[in-house]
Amino acid sequence: MDPCPFVRLTVGNLALKIPVASKAARSVIHPSSSPCFCKIKLKNFPVYTAVVPYLPPESQNVEVQTLAATFHMSKSDLDKLVAKSLFAGKLSLKISIFTGRRGSSCGLSSGKLLGKVTVPLDLTGTENKACVYHNGWVTVGKDASKSSSSAQFHLNVKAEPDPRFVFQFDGEPVCSPQVFQIQGNIRQPVFTCKFSFRSTTAGDRNQRSRSLPPDAIGSRGWLSSFGSDRERPGKERKGWSVTVHDLSGSPVAAASMVTPFVASPGSDRVSRSNPGCWLILRPGDGTWKPWGRLEAWRERGAHDGLGYRFELIPDSAAAGIVLAESTLNLNKGGKFMIDLGVGTGGSGRKSNMASPACSPRGSGDYGYGLWPFCAYKGFVMSATVEGEGRRAKAAMMVEVSVQHVSCTEDAAAFVALSAAIDLSIDACRLFSQKLRKELCQPQL
Repeated sequence: MDPCPFVRLTVGNLALKIPVASKAARSVIHPSSSPCFCKIKLKNFPVYTAVVPYLPPESQNVEVQTLAATFHMSKSDLDKLVAKSLFAGKLSLKISIFTGRRGSSCGLSSGKLLGKVTVPLDLTGTENKACVYHNGWVTVGKDASKSSSSAQFHLNVKAEPDPRFVFQFDGEPVCSPQVFQIQGNIRQPVFTCKFSFRSTTAGDRNQRSRSLPPDAIGSRGWLSSFGSDRERPGKERKGWSVTVHDLSGSPVAAASMVTPFVASPGSDRVSRSNPGCWLILRPGDGTWKPWGRLEAWRERGAHDGLGYRFELIPDSAAAGIVLAESTLNLNKGGKFMIDLGVGTGGSGRKSNMASPACSPRGSGDYGYGLWPFCAYKGFVMSATVEGEGRRAKAAMMVEVSVQHVSCTEDAAAFVALSAAIDLSIDACRLFSQKLRKELCQPQL
């Protein structure tokens, strides 16, 4: 399998120093007692908002190693940015630094603008070679010409190759589609998906799925360990499963609904307090082993959202480790993403990119020293998900970082996870609305 070229542009190591003399000015909000933040802008990409740590003026070393923003660019994104820069001036990254708290009041920003920094970018060739655009201090503020009495802002801006495998579903997971690998203009079939129902009633709990191998439900009892076999009263959706096969027909991954999606008492929606659950499975040692666990529910709001939480299940761990937790717009859809580099984006709102729950959010190491984060770090995967009103209008695309794929089963596990998040849109549909016939349990 040949990957597609991608580039990851990162902004990090932010820090701010303001001379003591500036503290006497009453109009200045000094960062030693008030927080600082910045807004990071790149043409055609969402705006990031990040906290800027304050360092004492006498400090010489920058020990802050966190990432503040990450921009992911495909080859087509790069071509567009390079083409636009030819006609609209040189491409640049723009950073506005503010003192004071983030947020707004009566439509006005509560922060006070301290200064702006512009970093010119030349992205040509960055899909093959890393490039550092800036690493060090820069003078900001009205007195930028007087380095001794002006604020100093530290940042690191660099671009690195980030090749990815790109997969495309040739239809919705419920329709048992083929999955193609995309490489430029080439579409090559690599997997097939089989959607089916698995009985979870007490009398049939040992009945295997029509598409799972005979040992899918084995003596290890993963079904009862991670999900629920109970027949629940009231409205529920249960027993869905998707098995991913390679071109030889061998099953290489699966997603199985182990906890039904049940309407909360007195309502017609799946709540956060009682989410539905999928297990993502991989073959190993002659049986199926849990690899990940996906919980999903319906969030209330101006626009209902699909809330989700995905956790990795290490072989030797008693509990899973959360890799992603966020919300997708149920009407418009969005992008399910696992990115262990940056926790906030898009004007400071919580994004699909999340740091591990077991590591300090915003810390420098992001848990990299702990298994499995020695392997899972940076961008991991993303999947486009269509909303309730746009089902079957576009084929789902899945991107997986090359560093996380060492065999066919690795890629298949991410494909199965993508199928589960897509099917969760239907599983979390209001119970007052009817499901499509393909998703209704056949009557025996």
